[in-house]
Amino acid sequence: MTGRLQGKVALITGAGCVGPGWGNGRATAVRFAQEGAKLLLADINRQAMEETVARCREVTEDIAITDCDVTDNASVAAMVEACMKAYGRIDILVNNVGGSAAGGPVEMAEEVFDKQLDYNLKSVFLTCKHVLPIMERQQSGAIVNLASTSGTRWTGSTQIGYATSKAAVIQFSRVTAVQYAKKGIRINTVIPGQLHTPMVEVRLAKQRTGGDIDKLLETRVKRIPLGFMGDGRDTANAALFLASDEARFVTGTEILVDGGMSVRCD
Repeated sequence: MTGRLQGKVALITGAGCVGPGWGNGRATAVRFAQEGAKLLLADINRQAMEETVARCREVTEDIAITDCDVTDNASVAAMVEACMKAYGRIDILVNNVGGSAAGGPVEMAEEVFDKQLDYNLKSVFLTCKHVLPIMERQQSGAIVNLASTSGTRWTGSTQIGYATSKAAVIQFSRVTAVQYAKKGIRINTVIPGQLHTPMVEVRLAKQRTGGDIDKLLETRVKRIPLGFMGDGRDTANAALFLASDEARFVTGTEILVDGGMSVRCD
């Protein structure tokens, strides 16, 4: 199938990537471009979007970019305004920004916990705050928020701020989905598991295995019944379904993309 998002305007946050490969934001942008979407790509670091934009431009020229701090209300307002200036509407919003910090409630500093809530949860609140009125006027729209299996269960690392905020994203999506259902707006969540994205090698290996990438990958794969890790393209395909008209009767729910990790008992 092709053209599943033909002519639709998609605003994707966190469209950059910390290194080469398939991060969730990059993969989603490319996948949406392949299906005919017009893109507004945003990231706090424009340079991090260069490879994403280059890959998207292999299939479309309908790309606008902007830098945005999604924890800042004024910055989010400017991003949404840029999208409206470029295309005049917003059909799809993908909230992809997120990141973890190690520590439990005793070890984690208060300011780190606050930043985790801002980065992973307030960012979703602010983008929805500015995009929902536009979708309401249109009487249509689809929002896809990215959470994490860390928000649903123990995944092997103590990261209380990340787990708490990602759990909250799931409930935020459910409640808001019901509120806006009669206005033609669908809101769903993709819950990625332990994927092999560039962030694993650039950041997580340093945090958890002293930079030993192979050791970290081995540990993560052992938790996955399918026996391999997916990557950002698997997240992107789930987001594509939820953003497309194929999911017209789907709202207030989640798609797990974790290779079966969440349902194993051992």
